[in-house]
Amino acid sequence: MHGNRPEPSLSRLAWLGMAGLAAVLYVFSPTTGRGATGVAEPEGYRMEEYRAPTPATLKGARVIDTAEAERLWRAKAALFLDVMPRDVKPANLPPGTLWRDKRRDHLPGSVWLPNVGYGALSAETDGYFRSRLDSLTQGRRDAAVIVYCQTDCWMSWNAARRALEEYGYTNIAWYPAGSDGWAKAGLPLEQAEPYP
Repeated sequence: MHGNRPEPSLSRLAWLGMAGLAAVLYVFSPTTGRGATGVAEPEGYRMEEYRAPTPATLKGARVIDTAEAERLWRAKAALFLDVMPRDVKPANLPPGTLWRDKRRDHLPGSVWLPNVGYGALSAETDGYFRSRLDSLTQGRRDAAVIVYCQTDCWMSWNAARRALEEYGYTNIAWYPAGSDGWAKAGLPLEQAEPYP
């Protein structure tokens, strides 16, 4: 006894140890890449807080996990479209200020179309997304396209939805685990360059 507090029993210590281990295993467990079951699809596009848990579904699209993404990647059976945003150099930087783009690593062979996953797109960005997607698929609206960015990133959800609903693509797969889930599975990444 320490003062008025009883010493914890061995069974209580064992239970606390097991609970702690379970919490650690949960936090560091590999992502399934299928979004969160408790998050509902919004009626429109996600307009803010783009780094947050995403739904487990996307109406009209096939939702794939890392194992399925790897299978399609190895078979070269789809266009992998990375829609991770890219920081834009501020126009008001003082002269002589160094600006370095943040490095982006993505699935090898992917095409990076930055900034096309925001909820509202400027006419210029919308035109860029629409025309590049048309060119990359050679105008085939039934071409297999896999859209991703990072885990818990609504950019890919928005971009996949826009390709389906606004641009008329019919064979869209959404990979919510993105480059994070891919890397966590020990799969290779390569340095990305924005598609012109």
